[in-house]
Amino acid sequence: MAQRNTISPADIRAQHLENPKTRERDLAAKLGISEAALVAAHCGDLATRIDPHPDHVMGLATKLGEVMALTRNESCVHEKVGVYDNYHPGGHAAMVLTDDIDLRIFPTHWKHAFLVEKHTDEQMRRSVQVFDAAGDTLHKIFIRTPEGHAVWENYREIGALDDQSQTITTTLRVRPETPKADAANVDILRKEWARMTDTHQFMRLTSKLKMNRLGAYRIAGAPFVRPLATDAVNDALTAVARQGIEVMIFTGNRGCIQIHSGPIETLRPMGPWQNVMDSRFNLHLRADHVAEIWAVEKPTKRGMAVSLEAFDGQGALIFQIFGVGKEGRDHRAAWADVVNALPSLAQKEVVG
Repeated sequence: MAQRNTISPADIRAQHLENPKTRERDLAAKLGISEAALVAAHCGDLATRIDPHPDHVMGLATKLGEVMALTRNESCVHEKVGVYDNYHPGGHAAMVLTDDIDLRIFPTHWKHAFLVEKHTDEQMRRSVQVFDAAGDTLHKIFIRTPEGHAVWENYREIGALDDQSQTITTTLRVRPETPKADAANVDILRKEWARMTDTHQFMRLTSKLKMNRLGAYRIAGAPFVRPLATDAVNDALTAVARQGIEVMIFTGNRGCIQIHSGPIETLRPMGPWQNVMDSRFNLHLRADHVAEIWAVEKPTKRGMAVSLEAFDGQGALIFQIFGVGKEGRDHRAAWADVVNALPSLAQKEVVG
């Protein structure tokens, strides 16, 4: 169902001026509007509508030089510094494949995009921001170099859409799919799971059996999955940082998945947040949102893929962590040792 804002663009801008230090996402929630609506209200001044298709956005991104890429969901923010390159378009899925900026993009969800300026006491920040049909953030790109600012300014002149209206039509947010399983098919699930040769086969398997990821985990049992206590997240991240293990951390939403491949060094918990604060990689995790966490094993041609996967209370996937398995940088065994050392949920309950 399409919906319009109940607050005018002028009132949105006034609220923004009165709350200069409030994050846009938080202000939008306070006003009862989407973040995209908050941005759109500034069209003609601090925001410019552009074509949201990934081919256009990535065409710009690859010219911006070094930037900070941000992808988030309700519980986790993933930030990487790097250069966009090696873009592979696709109707169902597109990709950016570099050592630093590593994305999986789902174009059907890229519905609104803007060039955005924000003036602060310290500097002027420029970015490219992409939103889905509900007006929720899919991906943001923050400019870091003078050359990037010049490209951004030029694109504002040549890439602006004719439609620069200050209102936006959005749809209702799609709720996460609840865990879905069919106990009658558990034997087929386990048999086909054991035959997998690639982790990507898993989603095809669950779809065929009319299940989803979390539903399948809940019924599969050992040796495929093991439920862990929610504080296993901190235990795992601490072990990875202490031992210098290189991992792949996947964080995403319906329209974009962003991947960090490498070590993590600096952990800084703050209230409900667990934060990775490295020079070129930041992760901000609402640890109190983690309702379920699973240790998962999937067979592949290169050996067992071991992951740690966290879900929120609605069953939405928050993140996945795997060991880096690149030639000359194979940390899969060390990562598997970390995961295997994490106590199972039942063990944790008995100890507690």
